[in-house]
Formats: sequence, structure tokens, C-alpha cells
Amino acid sequence: MPDLVTLRILRAIDDTGTVGAAATAVGLSQQAASARIADVERDLGLSLVRRTRQGSSLTDHGRLVVEWSGRLLAEADALALSIRALRADTVAVLAVAASQTLAEAFAPAWMAAFRAATDGAACRLTSGNSAFVVDEVRSGRAAVGLVETPEVPADLGSAPIRTDRLVVVVAPDHPWASLDRPLTARDLTETGLVLREAGSGTRRTLELALSSHTSPDGTPAPLVLAEPAAVLATTGAIRAAVATGIGPSVLSEAAVRDDVARGALATVPVAGLSLERPFTALWKNGVALPAAAETLFAILRASSQGEAVT
Repeated sequence: MPDLVTLRILRAIDDTGTVGAAATAVGLSQQAASARIADVERDLGLSLVRRTRQGSSLTDHGRLVVEWSGRLLAEADALALSIRALRADTVAVLAVAASQTLAEAFAPAWMAAFRAATDGAACRLTSGNSAFVVDEVRSGRAAVGLVETPEVPADLGSAPIRTDRLVVVVAPDHPWASLDRPLTARDLTETGLVLREAGSGTRRTLELALSSHTSPDGTPAPLVLAEPAAVLATTGAIRAAVATGIGPSVLSEAAVRDDVARGALATVPVAGLSLERPFTALWKNGVALPAAAETLFAILRASSQGEAVT
């Protein structure tokens, strides 16, 4: 008999039309989802999924299985929500995953405010790039995710926190620091930058801004990044690399504010390129969040409105 996860995969295939999208919707890799389908088809002796170059669809047998399983899945969801609700107010630690810029520049103040608002309740913070945070939330290892990517997964609940601005930064003795004109988008693409790895929200924001670049007459003129001067895993490492002259970078204005104030880095204006991005809170749809999560969300909302959070 198919288990609940496999039934959810089949239902998601009917909704999305591909095994890959269905796998993402239930938090599995495509390979794992395909293996589950193959196992249940072998056990039942029935073909449930039809695969073509254009995508995947359910066979007549597959549609019947999904239709018959509807009530079972609804009951399972209701049971899961009820059980989570029983323990929602007794969760001792709120697990939060945050992308690097948020963890370094904003999360310390938010966490301090959270402890003050909850009489010292614990909040466990892990950090990585935005792709890591999404995986943590989908897997249930984190109740709340905080990301800086402009591409928010459709299968997760989300709410904007605030808007962030990226800026071009260089060492004070870099030639760009003494320019008498703003940089152009093309300047950025003709220079090796110090970047985060693929999956970083900061890097993805820059890539999307360049891909949607237009010429002065409004004609689409998409641009791509040159080969990076270096790819580093943390914002702190990039700040240090830029300060030592390895190359320019594009980072959150908040993350470099102190470096600029003490003269370790210099910002350079860039014309014709929108480098704003949202900070977004994520959570798993259909899951009853602990009461502590609502306290954290209230702190995040206050932050977005410019209210004090400490």
C-alpha cells in the first residue's frame, strides 16, 4: 500500500504536472520521489504516472488512487495539526534559520529583543545561504526562516520583513573609489567581483538585477557577471577580501556600514541598476507554529516599521 508521503507526491504531480515540482512541494529530491513512485507501482502492479518529454501526468489508475486518498490525507493533515497544537506552547526552543546577511547584521538585535519579550526563552539560530534556509524550513528543522533572496518559494508561507539595499564596495585605494562619475551596470560585468556562492540571496539579487538591465532607450539589455575574482562563503570573509584589495563586491548596505564608517571600505554609486531586495520570513504551510514564533514575528514587524527592537 502507498504511504502518506507517496500519496502526497501523486497528488502534487496531478497539481504541478512534473515529478520535480511535486518532489519540491513535499520536501524531497526528485530522485527520492521517483523511487517512491516506482516502489508503489511495483507493489500494486499498476502504472500510476505517465512520463513524457512535456512532463508527467497521472494515469487513470493514478487519478483513482489520488481521488480515493483525498479523505485520508485530509484526516492525516488534521491529526498532524492537532498534535502540533498540543505541543505548540510547550516548545522550549524556537529554531530559526537565517541567511548570512540577516544573521550577521540584524539577527543579534532581534534575538535580544526576543529574549526580553519572552522572559529569556531560547532561540536557536543557524545560518547559511538562502537555499540552506529554505531547506531547513522545508525539512522542519527550523520553524522560521529568514531569507534575503528575491525569489520566495511558492510552497512555503511567507511575509516581507523589510527592504534592504545592496551597494558596491571597494578598498579605499581602489580606482573606483576616486571616480568622478557613478559606475554603470556594464562596469560591474566587466570586472571580476568578490562574490558569495551560488544559492546566496545577495548574489542572486545582483544576477537578477543585471539580467533585467535595460539600455537608456528602454531596450532590454541583459548582462551577466564576469568570472569572479573570488567566491567566499560568508559576508565577513568578503568584506575582508575587499578591504585587502582582492576586488570589488556588492553587499548589503547594513552589513558594511561599520566598515565604511571607519574607512576600511568605500562605497561607489552605480547608475541604472536597481539593487533593492526584500528580507522575508518563511514558515512551513499547514504547520501550527509555536506561540514564540508569533512573538518573533511581532519583533520583525516592528523592525520593518523602524520601531525599536531592543
